[in-house]
Amino acid sequence: MPTREEDQLITAAAESDPDALPLTDEQMSAMAPIRVLRGRPELANKKQLVSIRYSPEVIDYFRASGAGWQARMDAVLKDYVEAQSTGDAKGA
Repeated sequence: MPTREEDQLITAAAESDPDALPLTDEQMSAMAPIRVLRGRPELANKKQLVSIRYSPEVIDYFRASGAGWQARMDAVLKDYVEAQSTGDAKGA
């Protein structure tokens, strides 16, 4: 830790440098802790983690389509659910 005199010298040097001015109280109050800013933003509709078994043919088909295959599988299932909800699809 710097001594009181060293701290005063450091503060004076910072205040005299126009490119490194200390933050104002307003700037400090507008800051958020880094842990709040880390990670992905929260989604309105969070996906749920589940364990489920699919036929090998289904998995092979979607995996063969490349990266993002799980999202495409989710989109197909969502379309099916939407069709069932609106009565557009026949039978299950």
